[in-house]
Amino acid sequence: MNADDRSPTSDQGLSSPDHCPISDGILKAQAFAAPVNGRPDLLIIAGEHSGDEHAAHLVAGIRAQRPDYKVACLGGVKLQAAGAQLLYDLTAVSIVGFVEVLKHYNFFKGLFEQVLDWIEHYKPKEICFVDYPGFNLRLADRLHQRGLSRKAGGEIRLSYYIGPQIWAWKAKRRFKMAERLDRLGVIFPFEVDYYKDTDLPVEFVGHPFIQSGEPTPFIYDAAAPVLLLPGSRMAAVGRIFPVLLKSFSAAQDEVPGLRAIVVYPSDQILKQLKAILETYPKIMDKISFERNGQSGIAACAVLMSSGTMSLAVAMSGIPGAIAYRLNPISYWIGRYLVKRSEVTHPLDGFGALVPECEQRKILGVLFPSSLFPGRAPKDEVLLTTFVGGERQPELATEDTQTLKSLVLPELRELLGVRGDPTFVHHRHWSHAIPQYKLGYSRILEKINHIELERPGLQLAGNYRTGISLTDCIESALSEE
Repeated sequence: MNADDRSPTSDQGLSSPDHCPISDGILKAQAFAAPVNGRPDLLIIAGEHSGDEHAAHLVAGIRAQRPDYKVACLGGVKLQAAGAQLLYDLTAVSIVGFVEVLKHYNFFKGLFEQVLDWIEHYKPKEICFVDYPGFNLRLADRLHQRGLSRKAGGEIRLSYYIGPQIWAWKAKRRFKMAERLDRLGVIFPFEVDYYKDTDLPVEFVGHPFIQSGEPTPFIYDAAAPVLLLPGSRMAAVGRIFPVLLKSFSAAQDEVPGLRAIVVYPSDQILKQLKAILETYPKIMDKISFERNGQSGIAACAVLMSSGTMSLAVAMSGIPGAIAYRLNPISYWIGRYLVKRSEVTHPLDGFGALVPECEQRKILGVLFPSSLFPGRAPKDEVLLTTFVGGERQPELATEDTQTLKSLVLPELRELLGVRGDPTFVHHRHWSHAIPQYKLGYSRILEKINHIELERPGLQLAGNYRTGISLTDCIESALSEE
């Protein structure tokens, strides 16, 4: 056998690349096949379902113009269907979170080295990294260290499509990217400006969701089912899908005829989703499944994980809510790594709301002494903290000492509060902020009907026109 006809890892006794790399939740290594028809013109690396789908459009466009263009990929089935040789299904092993990565560290380390060896052995003319920065940027760095990339004196051109969100976090990455990459394509026009202090060629190439001729994945229809989008990573789906099901079940209690559609990216995820749904027998017959990639899926509302599909839903004008739940240990480490000096609050605003994704005990905190004079003695501040609500109603009935022990650690962390309070007052409101749940419109219709039947009677309050103080005042002053 000629050395160029075999994979550099084919003698390791790994499983066939035609099999799924996950078995019973355990990640499995696989051998990479040799490239067909000699040295590849392009190697694409896309580690997530969204990247696989976007890159597939790219490959289809290239091969329509150049049918003989040789493309290999570490991606998924969409790239394979577009004509790329699938060396390994990276989308099947996509995970997120420190704990998840740590559990499979040896697997990912071996996979990473295997990719490097394959690239060094077969030397594709160009590599296009698609999103997936945790893996791809490290790979670009190692290719530079091995002298394989152009900017290190090698032959391989490195391109990046759908760049990392440096405008949201780790902005300094752009300087190393400029040292390693030959070009970058971004999908939001404002992203170009974030690289102006580098010599990296950056081009706005348009967002895949608004390419001309591309069908819209979702459409709004008030009479359609609720859309459930639990994500594409197995670990995240396992945490988020139960949350979406509980929320849908609560809505279904108020609107018995409500149905839901779950969109899934792969057969592997579908199997997982169905297993989770079996633990909710009450709503099993109310939920159906649709494979991702369909166009024109109609929905009246959406419950979704945070991700690529969030933008697609927003562009379709479908109202909804985003849910996300990290591994608790992953979340704790993320907080610990944040510098205290960067989050200490000067108390120069109205207050702060705490999103549910932060998994805290408190709902929010107000700064009354910053807003109004005389609310606290000199050199002291007054903080009003809210606990309980719809998220954790059981906490609202706890005694003062228990609540103090829950609230103080979070105020210390969020606001830099030190020491013990000089004054504590605890009050329990059994009926506080109204919840405008699905189906609440029927209550509002009854209120309107009562007023029409009784001329001169006007009903106003935060249960009708909005929960804010401004809403209540406007409602009271309204002549309608």
